[in-house]
Amino acid sequence: MEASKFLFLDGKTSRTGKPLISPDNRSFRYGDGFFETIKYADGKILLAELHFERLFASLNRLAFQAPEYFTKSYLENQIHALVKRNGHDRSARIRVTIFRGEGNIYDEINHFPHHLIQSWELNPSNITFNDSGLILDIYPDARKVCDGLSHIKSNNYLNYAMAAIWAKKNKLDDAFLFNPYDRLADATIANVFIVKNGIIKTPAITEGPVQGVMRRHLLQNLRAESIPVEETGISLEDLEEASEIFLTNAVYGIRWVKKFRKSTYSHQISEQIYNKIICPNA
Repeated sequence: MEASKFLFLDGKTSRTGKPLISPDNRSFRYGDGFFETIKYADGKILLAELHFERLFASLNRLAFQAPEYFTKSYLENQIHALVKRNGHDRSARIRVTIFRGEGNIYDEINHFPHHLIQSWELNPSNITFNDSGLILDIYPDARKVCDGLSHIKSNNYLNYAMAAIWAKKNKLDDAFLFNPYDRLADATIANVFIVKNGIIKTPAITEGPVQGVMRRHLLQNLRAESIPVEETGISLEDLEEASEIFLTNAVYGIRWVKKFRKSTYSHQISEQIYNKIICPNA
């Protein structure tokens, strides 16, 4: 895979590998900011409307003050230019990171949205359905809170980072994170859907998951197809009794979960959804 040679930071493109931020940067110190992960294919930003809608909603929710030029068109133009310069036009993963500048927690600060755009060539395994299936368990050492910020893809990613380390140590493919009420929130880099009694279910936003773009895209399309779907609370028993479990995010679409503890799952419905909604022209 071709490595990234260039990145875009606050209006300037530069080579990767150079120091970018001060030790006093608030994102480094406090996780003060958020990010957006986007799939790029054949010259197009996929699900662009949903991504930029979420980005600007997060910008407002976190009290950033954007200048007039900081628009959807501005960001799209920079993404296209960076992907082309890195030679990732065919298929890429894009990360847009928004963060505040320097300062201590109670300092008078500038709320300008510093912005970093990066691109990486996308592995071909991220654009096919995973026939082998994933193995997951519940991360035991942290709970995902349910509040007015829990749905944002915050730069404070410690719970997920530690869950990913734990999963790798335990030879798992990913880990579920539960909320303080012993119900499912999401996984380390994905939203979670289950199929139980013929109904597709996913944790409601009030349960603490990130408000994923692929999650929203899937819900819209399932409802348009009159397929039974619910945003609700999901317990440990629901996971164990489900007939299918699958993970979703904007880069790989859907990944089927084969095993959770003593339970095993099929992938008939999840693969049908992948072929019909996620990647209909594959």
